[in-house]
Amino acid sequence: MQLLTIIPVDSWVYIVIYTVYAITILGTITIIITENRNPVKSLAWVLVLTFLPIVGLVFYIFFGQSFKAKKMVSRRIKRKLRKRDYHSIVNIDTLPLSEESKQEIKLCHSLCSLPYYSGNRIKIYTTGADKFEQYLKDLESAQNYIHIQYYIFEDDKLGTRVKETLLKCAGRGVQIRILYDDVGCWSVKKSFFQEMRDAGIMIRPFLEISFPQLASRINYRNHRKITVIDGNIGYIGGMNIADRYVEGLKWGTWRDTHLRIEGPAVQGLQILFAVDWSFECKEVLSDSRFFPLTGYKGTSGVQFAAGGPIGEWPNIGMLFLKAITNAKKSVYIQTPYFLPTDSLSKALQTAALAKVDVRLMIPKRSDSTILRLASFSYIAEMLQAGVKVYFYQPGLLHAKTLIIDDELCSVGSTNFDFRSFEHNFEANAFIYDQAVNSEMKRIFLEDQQQCRRIILHYWRHRPLIQKGLESIMRLLSPVL
Repeated sequence: MQLLTIIPVDSWVYIVIYTVYAITILGTITIIITENRNPVKSLAWVLVLTFLPIVGLVFYIFFGQSFKAKKMVSRRIKRKLRKRDYHSIVNIDTLPLSEESKQEIKLCHSLCSLPYYSGNRIKIYTTGADKFEQYLKDLESAQNYIHIQYYIFEDDKLGTRVKETLLKCAGRGVQIRILYDDVGCWSVKKSFFQEMRDAGIMIRPFLEISFPQLASRINYRNHRKITVIDGNIGYIGGMNIADRYVEGLKWGTWRDTHLRIEGPAVQGLQILFAVDWSFECKEVLSDSRFFPLTGYKGTSGVQFAAGGPIGEWPNIGMLFLKAITNAKKSVYIQTPYFLPTDSLSKALQTAALAKVDVRLMIPKRSDSTILRLASFSYIAEMLQAGVKVYFYQPGLLHAKTLIIDDELCSVGSTNFDFRSFEHNFEANAFIYDQAVNSEMKRIFLEDQQQCRRIILHYWRHRPLIQKGLESIMRLLSPVL
C-alpha cells in the first residue's frame, strides 16, 4: 500500500505499457530468430526492431510475416491440370543441348514441376508500342477464350484500349478471365473493372486486401505478366498494361522486354494461369478446350519457372544461380533493381574472377530512390571482381533478362532482387535456342551503346553522403 502511494497511477500505466511493448518487441525478435530464415534477412529485421522499434514493429506486421505455410492449390488439382498437358513427355537426355542446359531443365522440373516444350516460335519485343500493337491484334483474333494476368492494369489510354477490345471480344462470345494484383491496381477506379464484369468478363483481384487480411497479404504481390489466347498464343515478360510502357516517363524512355510465344509451350503458360485462377476463384480450368493440341511452330525449346513465397525453395533464384555457375563464356544481366542474395552475388563474382564475361546493366535513374541507392551499394564489389557494370542512360531500364553463353536465356517478371526471389509471385520463360540467344545478345549490345560503363577508380570517388545512404539502404535491402 505504501508503494502504491509513492508511485502515481499514471506512472503505473506507463510501466505497464512499456513492459507490454518491450515484451512484444522481444517476442517478435525471438520469432524471427527461431524461424531460421536467411540470417542476413533475420539480422536486418532484428536491427530495424532494435533501433526503430515502433516503425520496425509496424513494418514487420505488414511486411515480415512468412507466407510459406500456405498452398496455392492441392496436388490433386495440379495432377488434373498436368494430365491435359499433351506435350510434356520429353526425354531430356536426348535433346541436342549442352549438358549444362540439360541440368538446368532438370532443375526447373524438380523445383516447379513444369515440363520442357520443343518446337516454339519466339518473338522478342523491346518497346511497348510494338508489343501492344500486336497484342491488341491477337486479342481481336480470339475465338474461344482469353486469359490475362497482370500486376498492373491501368485505367489510362492503353488500359482503355485493351478494355474496349476485350468488351468487343466478350460481345461475340469469347470467354475472358482476368487476374490483376490488388495492390498494383489500387489507383484504378472500381468502375473500370466493373464495366468489364457487367459485360460478362470474369475478373478478380489477386490476394485482395481487406482489413482482417491486411497484415498477412500486403507484402506478397502477384508480379506476373501472362496472357494466353485460345491456347495457341502466349505472352510473358516485364511489361504491364499502362501508358508509361508505351510513352515512357517525363524524364526518359521506358525500355522493357516481353515475349510472344506460339507452339506447345503456350500450354505451360495456361497451367501457370490456371493454378493462380484456381487459388483465387476455386475454378479448375482443366477442360480439354483450354489445352488444344498445338503443332510445332518453330525451333525454340521453352520451359517456364514459377516463383513465389509459397514452396520450399526460391525457385527462380536457384535457377539463376545454377545458370550463372554453369556459364563458361558469358553472363549478361539486365535488371531495374540489383539487390542480389549473397549466393548470387558470390556466383557473379566467382564467374568474373574465372574470366567469364559477366556484364550487368541497370538504369542510371530509377523509379525508386531507395532501391536505386541499395542497388548502387553492390556495384563496388562487382567491379572489384571484374564484372562489367553499365548504367543505362536514356531512361528507365525495366527489362528482366539473363543471357548465358550461346544457348540459354531467360525473360520474365523477375527482378534481380530479394523481393522477386522471395516475396513476389513471379514467372519467367527459360529459352533454349542459339538463334534466340544470339538475338538477345544483339539487343543487349545495342542497349550497351546507350550506357555509361562504370570504372572502379571513379566509382570509389563518389560523394561520401551518397556512400553513406547506400550503406544504410543496403542494410534494409533484404526487407525492401
